[in-house]
Amino acid sequence: MNWVGLHVACPSEIREIILAELSLLPFSTFEETEAGISAYCEEQEWNESNVQFIISKYNNCSYRHEFIKKTNWNKEWEKNYDPIIISNQCIVRANFHEPSSLPCEIIITPKMSFGTGHHATTHLMLEYQLSLNHQEKKTLDVGCGTGVLAIMAHKRGASDIQALDIEDWCVENSRENFALNNCSEIVVEQKELPEVTDTDFDIILANITKGVHLDQMAKYSQILNKTGLLIMSGFYENDVDDLKTTAEQQGLKFVETKTRNDWARLVCSKQ
Repeated sequence: MNWVGLHVACPSEIREIILAELSLLPFSTFEETEAGISAYCEEQEWNESNVQFIISKYNNCSYRHEFIKKTNWNKEWEKNYDPIIISNQCIVRANFHEPSSLPCEIIITPKMSFGTGHHATTHLMLEYQLSLNHQEKKTLDVGCGTGVLAIMAHKRGASDIQALDIEDWCVENSRENFALNNCSEIVVEQKELPEVTDTDFDIILANITKGVHLDQMAKYSQILNKTGLLIMSGFYENDVDDLKTTAEQQGLKFVETKTRNDWARLVCSKQ
């Protein structure tokens, strides 16, 4: 199949908004660039008028698109994919990289899914997990993508790990990566957070957009147990205050925040 690549140049403060709007169109994957955002879809699903409508609403924004012929994506990806080291304790690598002597090793084949450790938000999440006691903790990974956060939870000793994503290819990719890391017992399902009926989670991991966090904060609080922790990322530093306020309104208490390349992590507790 052939693809279309959309490349949007926009100010950093509205990237998340544009990303949220573009996510409603049939793009399969997104990436942050120095200039803004790139998004990709199959050629038959490309509709430039829809893109024009979105971009025209914002000042100082422009876009270009390109038609990409079918190619060997695995070879292209392998040429540009380097292992990621987290806090000198964990390596996130592909199966074609050499094994590491670091205490923790996660093997990821991302395909079309988000979550290799390269993005600042995934790095922030994994970094916090390395400092967190997961032993026998009931854990939920919301918007699991490649499953990398659930895999880290498994390697840190979590039990009863559940993962969910709204995209079928993310669920499929997570299952593949769980098998690569010998943690196929992690339960992964294609569903939205409101469909989760289980409760009493010790840890909720959620690396998704600000808007989803705001919409689902009450659900996070509802399904956390009385000592549970909520670890969030997927938003910018200037979004932290809004999220913190909403979390407090839902009975959650601020624990800590950290930033990396203007992106942020926010941790809250039920205690």
